[in-house]
Amino acid sequence: MATLAEIRAKLQSSAQANQNFTAGDNAIYPHWNIAEGATATVRFLPDADPNNTFFWIERSIINLPFAGVKGDTNSRPVTVKVPCMEMWGETCPILTEVRPWFKDKSLEEMGRKYWKKKSYLFQGFVVDSKLQEDKTPENPIRRFIIGSQIFNIVKNALMDSEIEELPTDYVRGLDFKIAKTTKGGYADYSTSTWGRRERALSEAEKAAIDQYGLFNLSEFLPKKPGEVELKVIKEMFEASVDGEAFDMDRWGQYFKPDGMRGSSGNGNAPAPAARPAPAATRPAPATVVEDEDDAPFDADPAPVATPTAKEDAPAAGGDASSRAADIIAMIRKRQTQ
Repeated sequence: MATLAEIRAKLQSSAQANQNFTAGDNAIYPHWNIAEGATATVRFLPDADPNNTFFWIERSIINLPFAGVKGDTNSRPVTVKVPCMEMWGETCPILTEVRPWFKDKSLEEMGRKYWKKKSYLFQGFVVDSKLQEDKTPENPIRRFIIGSQIFNIVKNALMDSEIEELPTDYVRGLDFKIAKTTKGGYADYSTSTWGRRERALSEAEKAAIDQYGLFNLSEFLPKKPGEVELKVIKEMFEASVDGEAFDMDRWGQYFKPDGMRGSSGNGNAPAPAARPAPAATRPAPATVVEDEDDAPFDADPAPVATPTAKEDAPAAGGDASSRAADIIAMIRKRQTQ
């Protein structure tokens, strides 16, 4: 395997000749664990943040594989998850390094290994599920980590001109059926679909919203890395590419491999934080499966789409039809850009 220095040298030469987690509040519903051929019916709910145009929020995580843990002779290969700075519309030091690799066929596979894994955070009710969970939370409002395959089904349906009401509407909304099959040895969710009939929330569901309130989804994103954390991420990336072991003494204060969460640091939960945060304001996230890879097919960075004007986000409350029209119009606008 090429070292990082060798990869950089090869790119420079070409240019000159011619760039899942442990403890938590258990709110995440692990739809990836449903049996093959099974379905789970869920009902998505709005984000509590009135400034979020959508009823989901995007997450971008990068996996850093290591040969093991330094000093542990019995250690197996481990993975550390770090947040991608493009989540905040800023330059990601890892993707800046990796993006040019896709111009070289011999480096493309390595590039995909270090490319960001994109997923989307939703919330809502599990309406019907055969999945046996060891423990379900008291609050029935769950969070969902959704990969690109299911997300595209959600988004494309919203682009359908026949949909007149937002699927999260309490009275005229729609349930969503997650269907799991397999294709080529991998989980496949392409047969997932929206319900055909509108369904008003039940009295129990409305009571749960009144009692517990909705989640502010942005609170479950990773903590944005500061200058020190970014330096640590760059060091870990270089060590990972060079095939080194994870140095707990050097980096463990900030990030830890899968299954090694402790009282210090943040581990690599699905929303990995760069430093500890008070439990009262940021519950510890649960282990999830990142099942989608958003690797590029060109070397140019994709523009980060974020609302730039206040009118991009509908105000809290107000007429539900107006909110639906605002959101669908925003999606269609972005689709054509």
